[in-house]
Amino acid sequence: MPTIDLNADLGENEPDRVVSDDAAMLRVVTSANVSCGFHAGTPEGIRSTLAAAVAAGVTIGAHPGYRDPEGFGRRPMDVDSATLQAHVEYQLGALDALARAVGGTVAYVKPHGALYNAIARDERQAKDVVAAIRAISPSLVLLGLAGGAALDVAERAGLTIAAEAFADRAYTPEGTLVPRSEPGSVLHDPVLVAARMVRLAEEGVLEAVDGSDVAVRAQSICVHGDSAGAVAMAQATRATLEAAGVTIAPFAGPTG
Repeated sequence: MPTIDLNADLGENEPDRVVSDDAAMLRVVTSANVSCGFHAGTPEGIRSTLAAAVAAGVTIGAHPGYRDPEGFGRRPMDVDSATLQAHVEYQLGALDALARAVGGTVAYVKPHGALYNAIARDERQAKDVVAAIRAISPSLVLLGLAGGAALDVAERAGLTIAAEAFADRAYTPEGTLVPRSEPGSVLHDPVLVAARMVRLAEEGVLEAVDGSDVAVRAQSICVHGDSAGAVAMAQATRATLEAAGVTIAPFAGPTG
């Protein structure tokens, strides 16, 4: 039977902007993409999420993004290579230190938001991110969009890679994510989302917005922690996958 990972973006809460229920999500997911502080989160909040992930046995991943707290890291930016590499290295180093402080380790890297989207198509920025990962630790796995440029760049550079699909996002016929600016780009029905993910795990296929089938080969499924009804979707997705005989397990090594 197939095996797949469930991940969520966590550690992004701030006193005046609470976007996710980290404690609830950590009871469902097997991997946590923890903010590195550039797009969201506070040092104390991030540390708390890391400690909770270690206690729950959830694998920790670094979630670096553009230096854009005002835009939650979701605004496209044209950052030069030297700056981008240094910013990613800084974020990975900071998260690794906090993880070690609470008895955990960082196993993988999943860029956030606009940076994630950029490296899926922009080979120059993908090379900058890959260079940063290699400089910090070549053993880190890069988790990226299935079919995106970043995974090819990383694999050529000798990194271990893993591909992911998104439970709560609509797909184009080309296998890319429908931009958030377009209606229907984010899915909210837990039953629909769960059924889509079972088909992904069993057949490697998702239905695109035009009704066509698109091949998506993924080792991990992301449920955004800040989406409306995120916990319900994550719970429904896990329960439905397990009921279908799919094993839920991390794609990278556990923390600790």
